[in-house]
Amino acid sequence: MPLVRIDALRADRDRLDALGRAVHDALVETIGIPPDDRFQVLVGHDGSSSTLRYDEYLGVHRDDDIVYVAITMRTGRTPAQKQALYRRIADFAHEYAGTEPRNIFVTLTENESIDWSLGDGVAQYAASSEVADPDPPDSP
Repeated sequence: MPLVRIDALRADRDRLDALGRAVHDALVETIGIPPDDRFQVLVGHDGSSSTLRYDEYLGVHRDDDIVYVAITMRTGRTPAQKQALYRRIADFAHEYAGTEPRNIFVTLTENESIDWSLGDGVAQYAASSEVADPDPPDSP
C-alpha cells in the first residue's frame, strides 16, 4: 500500500499521468504491489508561483525536467528490491514521459502496518492485538 507523491516542474496533466503510471508500474513489477493498489498525489509546479530547487549534488546534472518522487510504504523490502525499483522508475519515466533518468530523484520512507488507515478510521493492516480498544472498560 504505497503512497506516492510526485512533484514535477512545468508538468501538464498528461506528463503527470505518465509519471504516475511509470512509478506505479515499477512498484507492481519490482515489489509486487497489487495492480489496483494506487494512491498518488501528482503535483505540477509552474516555476513561478511554485517551483522546485535542485543542484548537481554527487555529480548528477539535473535540469528543469526534474521530478521528485516520494514513496511511503510498509517496511520489509530488501536493498536489491529497492535498487530495482529506483531503476525501473527511471526507465519507465523515460519511456512514458520522456524524462531523462538523471532527473528522477526518489526517496523511500518505510513505516509499520499500524501507521496506515485506508479509510473508515480503521488501521486495516494492523493485527487485532496491535489495535487499542477505543472504549476500554472502566477501571475497578
